[in-house]
Amino acid sequence: MTIHTEPSANDLARLRIDRDTAPRLRWLPWLTVLVLGAGAAMLYPRARVYVVERQAPEVDVARVAQIVTAPGSSSALPVLVASGYVVARHSSDVGVKVGGRIARLRFEEGTRVKNGEVIAEIEHADIEAQLEAARRAVAEAEAQLAQAVAARDEDLRNLDRQRALAKDGITTTANLTAAESVAAVSAARVKSADAAIASARARVKVADEALENTNVRAPFDGVVIKKRAELGETVSPFGVQGQASREGGAIATIADLHELEVQTEVSENTFAKLKASMPAEVVLQAFQSHPYKGRLRQIFPSADRAKSIVEVRVSILDPDEHVKPEMTASVTFQEPGGSQAGGQAVARLDPVVLMPKKAVAERNGQSFVWVVTNGTANRRVVALGPDRLDQIEVKNGVMPGEAVIVNPPGTLTDHAVVRVKGS
Repeated sequence: MTIHTEPSANDLARLRIDRDTAPRLRWLPWLTVLVLGAGAAMLYPRARVYVVERQAPEVDVARVAQIVTAPGSSSALPVLVASGYVVARHSSDVGVKVGGRIARLRFEEGTRVKNGEVIAEIEHADIEAQLEAARRAVAEAEAQLAQAVAARDEDLRNLDRQRALAKDGITTTANLTAAESVAAVSAARVKSADAAIASARARVKVADEALENTNVRAPFDGVVIKKRAELGETVSPFGVQGQASREGGAIATIADLHELEVQTEVSENTFAKLKASMPAEVVLQAFQSHPYKGRLRQIFPSADRAKSIVEVRVSILDPDEHVKPEMTASVTFQEPGGSQAGGQAVARLDPVVLMPKKAVAERNGQSFVWVVTNGTANRRVVALGPDRLDQIEVKNGVMPGEAVIVNPPGTLTDHAVVRVKGS
């Protein structure tokens, strides 16, 4: 059974329209969708570029270099450039043989020293006293020897008398035997005194050597390039704890500035092509307008596997007062003989443009490179000149300073987006 109830008057009175309420914004969701769509449309190109860049192949690049041979410099063409530091071929950290306090220093930085010259002294009053005592011991031993010799001579004369008396039957056999024993003891005392003198003289020599060890002498002719100790400091042959600069008891660094060379490092991929005694040009960073003649002196027999490099030493053939150890220098290795014309070296004043040979590719008999511009790889046909070890001369097609791709991937296309390693 369904019961229908009629609304009461009170319920009907509550049913009225509130005309003060704001109208519903039915267009707001559509506006939100429109704004999001516009934002997505604006971000899409950037997102697409980002995705394309992330998917682009990563490549190695090298800069095309231009080198000009200036008047007065070597006429040989450059084949490889490396940087390093000037070092002395003969250099020594001069230290002390005995520990103690420095009593005298006879050098400063820049002081020229001779081979064997005393450059410093360690306090040695105690050693001098030991030396004096040893010398007095020698004098005492010599006096004892004189006494022993006099006693021996007297005992020998007495023995001769006893023998003469025994021959005449005047003395007894016991007296003769006693005289012989006394003479033998006296002779032994002489030998003992002589040995004591030798021992005392040896002690003098030891003390004298100890005194000499307090002198620090220059091992060769050279110049003091670094002072490692000051007057009054305590030094030791094994160094002083907390003083790393004096490790090993070194008080000075001496170098022969007549034989200077550049210590540089060359990649493992390049050093095998270097030749013994190859000519080079050395340029100091401080005096770039003044090149020096150089020559490859040594390629170290071992490599640094962590860095994949080999150390190389280049002798500076014409050093002057401007060349100083630890200066930064660049070395340009050159072809032996340079450019020849009628047996004479010809100076080249025109610029030489070089780039790595690994940047060159060939297709259909044409040589070309990939030049990176604004993140894209552009194919360029180039005209090449002679090889320069791991580099090659470029006649035209690229400009100095442009970045070319080294070992380009075979799938690369013109105007393709690429990523440069390390950028």
